[in-house]
Amino acid sequence: MTYTGDVSPGGEPQTRSAGCLGITKVAVDPEMSNNCYLLRCDKTGEVVLIDAASDAATLLSLIGDQPLTTIITTHQHWDHHRALAEVKAAHPDAAVVAGAPDADAITEQTGVSVDRRVAHGDRVAVGACELEVIALAGHTPGSIALLWSDPDGPGHLFTGDSLFPGGVGNTFGDEAAFVQLMDEVESKVFDALPDDVWFYPGHGGDSTLGAERPHLAEWRERGW
Repeated sequence: MTYTGDVSPGGEPQTRSAGCLGITKVAVDPEMSNNCYLLRCDKTGEVVLIDAASDAATLLSLIGDQPLTTIITTHQHWDHHRALAEVKAAHPDAAVVAGAPDADAITEQTGVSVDRRVAHGDRVAVGACELEVIALAGHTPGSIALLWSDPDGPGHLFTGDSLFPGGVGNTFGDEAAFVQLMDEVESKVFDALPDDVWFYPGHGGDSTLGAERPHLAEWRERGW
């Protein structure tokens, strides 16, 4: 199957190769259509899950008997961690990772302790590969994106609900939070990374920074 990033709940996942990482995208929950991402290091076979959003059975089947080392939650909103407790229970040695400002809320909502509270610039291992944490406050105080800088190809950025094709994440009418999110997305993502970076949001299809860059001023002007 050619990777397009267009997946739907109940449908087949899609997988692509990005240097030493395999990236598998699956959608869960027909109402929310959350995206979950399983990253696999081709050198060690270790896997990392980004957002145990829902449907633990689907996620556990996707993981199978591969060694799950880490579960990353991109932010505290309930629809991104509903399967966290079940996945953690099935893989008790997997470390739970989240942005520090959102960690307490995630623990309170799920009953699962966050083992590692990360900040901007921290690194998270995927076997022999490494993700860079990009903190993007605004959608929630502790929202994070994860960047895989493939040395042999374009970068790959997992943005949670902070960046989508067509705009930044919802700030629920909070003008200050919208300005903060726009500022952070511009400075930490668009000003720092090239056009060929492919990004993977928490819902819906993927895009590239180059496809979205011409619209930044439009997003800021419209206020969402």
